[in-house]
Amino acid sequence: MIIGAPNVGKSTLVNYVVGTKVSIVSPKVQTTRSKVLGINISDNCQLILVDTPGIFAPKRRLDRAMVHSAWGGTEDSDLILLLVDSKRGVDSETQGIINNLKQFDKERKIFLVLNKVDLIQKDKLLNLTEKLSKTEIFKKIFMISAKNGDGIDDLLDEINLLIPEGPWLFPEDQISDMPLRLLAAEITREKLYLKLHQELPYSTVVETEEWQEKKDGSIRIEQTIFVERESQRSIVLGKGGKMIKSIGLESRTEFSKMVEVPVHLFLFVKVREKWGDNPIHYSNRGLKFNV
Repeated sequence: MIIGAPNVGKSTLVNYVVGTKVSIVSPKVQTTRSKVLGINISDNCQLILVDTPGIFAPKRRLDRAMVHSAWGGTEDSDLILLLVDSKRGVDSETQGIINNLKQFDKERKIFLVLNKVDLIQKDKLLNLTEKLSKTEIFKKIFMISAKNGDGIDDLLDEINLLIPEGPWLFPEDQISDMPLRLLAAEITREKLYLKLHQELPYSTVVETEEWQEKKDGSIRIEQTIFVERESQRSIVLGKGGKMIKSIGLESRTEFSKMVEVPVHLFLFVKVREKWGDNPIHYSNRGLKFNV
């Protein structure tokens, strides 16, 4: 299980190890909203990595559900990776996670993984490593770049030595536990995060309303982007529908490459005030509503 503060590179690491996108990525914090399993197969071994939402001080109901999801399952995992942005260092969010980890049983296997080491000076990296090693909760410390793959092979080698043997949990051709309907919605949400500015993406949720596999092998998908106010709907649509067309084009193109069949994607934007208080948006993503 991979945990850490928002935007430290958890999803980037999982995608790199799996070899394809199973978790969406954007420069904005809190892009990941629920746990995503990424499945790596090498040398006849199946390794399951769990990408989790960033852990931070929650303010909204959705925030609380995301943080609860991030911590949920840590006791059942064989290994916990705390991912830290080495350039950012130990901020209040990371320190809070470390404080919680200190309460865990001392026999728990926890690795510290310092990410983005290619972006920090060596002396600063060594100082950070020394500071974090003094917490005495990490079995081992690794330095990686999830973006370009530096150090990841060494990390995987060590993980494979520690993870206990057992039966495969998924078919050999499966790379994630995320249903395609939800993955398609997540791809569209990623494009929203990349194209829309400031706080607007956090006020959106995407639902796949219709999924039809046609006789010619193509897939027809209808998705609804829910926003909280009419003014937000206008922004998502853009002048003359330019923004929504751009989002749809990029989402359709990427998802079509992933499923390797033509995709016909139709996007709609609707206002649903306080959608964050609607339980259906939580259950669809494996989040708990009342936490």
